[in-house]
Amino acid sequence: MSVNKVILVGNLGKDPEIRKTQSGSDVASFSLATSEQWKDKATGEKKSKTEWHNIVVFQSGLVTLIKNFVKKGAKVYLEGSLQTRKWTDKNNTERYSTEVILQGFNSNFTILGSTQQQNSTSNNSHQELKQDGYQPQQQNSNNFDNLPF
Repeated sequence: MSVNKVILVGNLGKDPEIRKTQSGSDVASFSLATSEQWKDKATGEKKSKTEWHNIVVFQSGLVTLIKNFVKKGAKVYLEGSLQTRKWTDKNNTERYSTEVILQGFNSNFTILGSTQQQNSTSNNSHQELKQDGYQPQQQNSNNFDNLPF
């Protein structure tokens, strides 16, 4: 048995890109920044490190939510799985990309918004998305008690 699970809380680096697959389904992709900060014990100086993650969302209900309500800078919580794909660039060089994929029932996406408008519009969207199997989590914009960690 094995587990391929990624949980991230971070901010979008740019607006999500919405594309269509060959079969006509929408796919959302965006970069997510996660940051950590600490104080250097030797110097007392504050240090920080930011990691960038490539996120690809195939689940139609989540793509609709992202397309309508998520913009650059938004803080989000997501669960997905890691996937590495191999591709050939225009110079005929083999390349590899590792992405966090949100697809199927093992995926979760929650907007950790701070504005009243974002919370009220995302609640309206959740009612529509339940038909696609997406079960949104209730959240308070400034309360992280409901997160699973």
